[in-house]
Amino acid sequence: MISINQASSWDCGELTNLAIRSEAYWGYDSNYMDRFKEFYKVDKEFIKNNPTYIIKENEDIVGFYGILVSEKENSLEYFFIEPKRIGKGYGRLLWNHAIDICRKLNIKEFEIVTSPQAKEFYIKMGAKLQGEVESLVAKGRIIPRLAYKVI
Repeated sequence: MISINQASSWDCGELTNLAIRSEAYWGYDSNYMDRFKEFYKVDKEFIKNNPTYIIKENEDIVGFYGILVSEKENSLEYFFIEPKRIGKGYGRLLWNHAIDICRKLNIKEFEIVTSPQAKEFYIKMGAKLQGEVESLVAKGRIIPRLAYKVI
């Protein structure tokens, strides 16, 4: 059985570890992954203050997302799927849930800064490429910036 539920502050460690496993799936070296761990740690404050949801199959967490909501700009800060579940439809289910939550919260648009490997997924979901930015994780690394308008 698949379910999507709001994350609790108790989930932050498990979600951080899932994000690390998911990012490592793309074959990054240990230096990159060490920096990634610094920037993409999921903390209790983020979960408390922003829509953060977990997708489970039975009792296993298979993915999660978190949308940073701010007065000036909203952004998809986290969107990670367990590596062995990538490509099996969980991302689409989680994406559709995120869009429903955005509608409920009256979020009209959000930004996505992502890895080059995930860019096509977001484009397939309807996001539009806006350009490129420098990665927070690796100096000099240029990564895609997209935007999604919630209809």
